[in-house]
Amino acid sequence: MSDLTTEYIVVAGYLVVLVAVGFVFKRLNRDDSDYFRNGCKGTWWLVGASAFMVQFSAWTFTGAAGAAYEAGWSVMTIFLANTAGYFVAAVLFAPWFRQLRVVTVPEAIRARFGPITQQVYAWVFVVLGLLYAGLWLYGLSLFCAAVFGYDIELVVIVIGLIVLVYSTAGGSWAVMATDFLQTLILIPITILVAFLCLQQLGGVEGLLGGIRDAGLADDYALVNEAGRFTGNNTYTWVWAGAVFVAQIVKMNTVMASQRYYAVKTGTDARKAALLAGLLMLAGAAIWFIPPMTGRLLFSADIDALTSLSKPAEASYAVTSMKLLPAGLTGLMVVAMLSATMSSMDSGLNKNAAMYVRDIQPAVLRLFGVRLDPDKPRLRTAQVASFVFGLTIIGLTLYFVNQDGKGVFTLMLNVGAMLALPLAVPMLLALLVRRVPAWAALVSIGVGLCVSAVGFFSDALFGDGKAITEALRDTAAYHQPLFGGEWAFSTVVFMNISAAAVGFFATVPFWNTAPGAYRDKVDTFFARMHRPIDFAAEVGPGNDLSQLKIVGAFGLVMGCCICLLVLMQDALSGVLAVLFVGGFVATMGALLFWLGSRSTRKTPSRSAEGLVAEAA
Repeated sequence: MSDLTTEYIVVAGYLVVLVAVGFVFKRLNRDDSDYFRNGCKGTWWLVGASAFMVQFSAWTFTGAAGAAYEAGWSVMTIFLANTAGYFVAAVLFAPWFRQLRVVTVPEAIRARFGPITQQVYAWVFVVLGLLYAGLWLYGLSLFCAAVFGYDIELVVIVIGLIVLVYSTAGGSWAVMATDFLQTLILIPITILVAFLCLQQLGGVEGLLGGIRDAGLADDYALVNEAGRFTGNNTYTWVWAGAVFVAQIVKMNTVMASQRYYAVKTGTDARKAALLAGLLMLAGAAIWFIPPMTGRLLFSADIDALTSLSKPAEASYAVTSMKLLPAGLTGLMVVAMLSATMSSMDSGLNKNAAMYVRDIQPAVLRLFGVRLDPDKPRLRTAQVASFVFGLTIIGLTLYFVNQDGKGVFTLMLNVGAMLALPLAVPMLLALLVRRVPAWAALVSIGVGLCVSAVGFFSDALFGDGKAITEALRDTAAYHQPLFGGEWAFSTVVFMNISAAAVGFFATVPFWNTAPGAYRDKVDTFFARMHRPIDFAAEVGPGNDLSQLKIVGAFGLVMGCCICLLVLMQDALSGVLAVLFVGGFVATMGALLFWLGSRSTRKTPSRSAEGLVAEAA
């Protein structure tokens, strides 16, 4: 059997497992609350792994790898900032997010600011969510076509349909279970690739020595001097500070709160955030060794990939293919697929939730139709998820046929303009009580105005523009802000400052707010700070079901990976396969054993009984 055939079998087998997970967890869905937030019964380890995978994307293996190929350790800053964002959530915000007691982000926004702000965010989230999912899938398929030789449209259709099937069938349960299983594979395969790189180079000292000998010591410094790389202040102290501020803000707003809705209590939400942060920290230490190794050892092979606009973005994949033994290259492809699919399935589930819980009821009210809020809408949720899944596939195929032009580039830019202006008021909303209902909208408006100035600065005020010449003679003209593209740090600090100023400018109008709105705000904060009484508010948990089902899938996957030893001719290949497969199988067996052991101790709450009850 050829290596390529083995690779296809590994990838196909993995995709079959994901579909199976969706149908197994389908039994746990009784209503749309179960479908969209696990009925608030998700264990902290399941939710934490899912939160980690949502923040982690295929960009780590492509865009971030390309940046590490160029600038080395500097790119770790982004992932250390993600780690800091999770740790801040663990210390303060994650318990608050769970204690909001909502199903969707717009529901929380409605409870804080009212229906108008709710609808603004709901529509923006759904539209951008669909487009971003299409962009992620397009980027992944383009990369797989260029590096692995897969047909680009086939990748779009197959991956899109797989995500659609298991997300539609199992809802949030399937999304989080697959995210956890994806984490089980991602951890050992990335550790193995980093180890093989260091082994090839002669250890950490060999890596550092190779960087020095190649004359890359300055380029690969953690923090660089201004002007060394393309883009103002890229990889400098100012840039690093902006990255930390931006990530901490974006990861601790109401907009990011949905990742914690599924967990059982505020304490469990804290544990989930801590787990995600620790996983991100561990990843930051190993994910960028392969791209740097690629520059030292395989630069000719990487530069030969001229079909990619930036061949350096293939550095991780090329290095993996060069060093991994037979069969494990397929697992590296699986890891890349996992990184994108975890973002897609979470986004698909959240979009369906916002349509069912926020957009559809508001639209129907316009026509005089009112839905019973207590009536389960599971079927509607599944239909919405299915339709949105097809929409994502269609959008991605459109991007493929447009070669990434037009809407593709436009949406990347629009998303960058919107991200911080939308996020800032949703962070301040958790900290500042005395603002009117329209505070968030004012904050967004001011932030967007400043964001637009930065985005169009070069076009409006660049060299040769008449308006630039007019402004040059005035005291108002300032070159860093007018006349060229804004640096990343300028975008971050200006947008955050502007949005914050807009928000705080509404504080004096608190006294004009109606009494009903003030009471609503008091209720919001009281609920957010009140701990969850799980038994009273949710009822019996199904922890044992989660342990046994996820553990069983992990055990099966690990054993299947171990079968790849039959493809190995060398002891090193056997050990590599056993490390990856053994890790997955051991973790799966441990989870299954814990579930079974707990079942024997508490027969009245057996896993089988809980699954039957949930069904």
